[in-house]
Amino acid sequence: ILSMKLFGGRMKHRSRSQRDYEGVMMNVVERTLSAIPVVQSFTREDVENRRYVETGNHLVHAYRRSIFMSMWFKLAIGTVTTVGTGAVLYVGGTYVLDGKMTAGSVLVFLAYLGALYDPLHSVTYTSSTLQYAAAQADRVMEIMETEIDPADSPDAVDMTLRGDIRFEDVSFAYEPDTPVLQHVSLEAHPGEVVAIVGPTGAGKTTLVNMLIRFFDPQSGRITMDGRDLRDIRLKSLRTQVAMVLQDPFIFPMTAAENIAYGRPDATREEVEAAARAANAHEYISALPEGYETVIGERGGTLSGGEKQRLSIARAFLKDAPVLILDEPTSALDAFTESMLMDALGRLMKGRVTFIIAHRLSTIREADRIVVIDHGRIVETGTHEELLAQGGLYSGLYRRQMEIADHDPLEIVEEDVEEALASGNGHPEAASNGHVEASNGHVETGEREPA
Repeated sequence: ILSMKLFGGRMKHRSRSQRDYEGVMMNVVERTLSAIPVVQSFTREDVENRRYVETGNHLVHAYRRSIFMSMWFKLAIGTVTTVGTGAVLYVGGTYVLDGKMTAGSVLVFLAYLGALYDPLHSVTYTSSTLQYAAAQADRVMEIMETEIDPADSPDAVDMTLRGDIRFEDVSFAYEPDTPVLQHVSLEAHPGEVVAIVGPTGAGKTTLVNMLIRFFDPQSGRITMDGRDLRDIRLKSLRTQVAMVLQDPFIFPMTAAENIAYGRPDATREEVEAAARAANAHEYISALPEGYETVIGERGGTLSGGEKQRLSIARAFLKDAPVLILDEPTSALDAFTESMLMDALGRLMKGRVTFIIAHRLSTIREADRIVVIDHGRIVETGTHEELLAQGGLYSGLYRRQMEIADHDPLEIVEEDVEEALASGNGHPEAASNGHVEASNGHVETGEREPA
């Protein structure tokens, strides 16, 4: 018992330190493996290797300290039992020599002592294992007790939603002194497309994330079909909202399973119909095993446009009344963007859609454009109305158009698209020869530097 009290706390502390370094080591490995293209392109292999070795050395040191303390604990237990056995032999031997006890009695006593020590050894050694397990359990409990999602209100109900959405004086901040959204009020109705634009960090993504209750407003409220989102069961709400993100996550599953991720009970016909609507059927059919082809980790075997079309097909199949598009085309070239916008146009029909876009040319047809700056709505209107106002939106739009007019890459992409159309959709038709651009004679194979 004394050994357990003396060493128990120390073993738990060192086991916790070991666990922490294990977590750091796994983070280093995961981060390095996921960033291999960046590491190689910047020739930082030696730096990452040193970081891995240093972290590994810390982990080995933590293991040694933990094992060393466990050995001391077991040594202390062994010493106690050995001293106890030695004391019995000494006293028993003295009594035998004095004629006070027979040798058989001493042996019987030693047998009883051994029977007592065996379970004590098991308990104390198990205690060593439990201290390590307790350190692991502490971290597990920290995670389990963390509130991941906002809680439903006691009166929350399941609802079939139409998508009549209202933000009523909504404010939110990640840090108390740094408001992200301030007194935002807006509304959207079924069938409407509402574009959210503004400078980076203005609060656009935070605003739409509140629709799916990744966060709850700290003041004000958001209603859907007249009911506060907090009074709608979280699962019921999220099953009726579809999202297409800038960087779509593709699971290491088959193409069909990725499309049906939100509706695992969908039939193959429904999956293929969704893929056709998203302009993804042709390239999926060309994969080695078609829809049963296993996509690599995070969609590594697909191009950016192919991953995005797979994500759009997933949203088509979910068929939710509310659609959130968070910069779905910002990382794509103009030609791929035009293909995706065609698919997104079909996806948005009949739904209330919130679309975040930095490329303002993609949201000119929106029913309403909401301009956010420093967490506040500063302008609202259609594309033409906002251009006429000459405010922030007008400045952003004209700046983008000026950049596009002077960017040879944008010019070539537009002309390649025209050439593809005139060449019956075959890339070779555009690549065999030259394309006349508005600023001169530009080759599609090798462009002169701007």
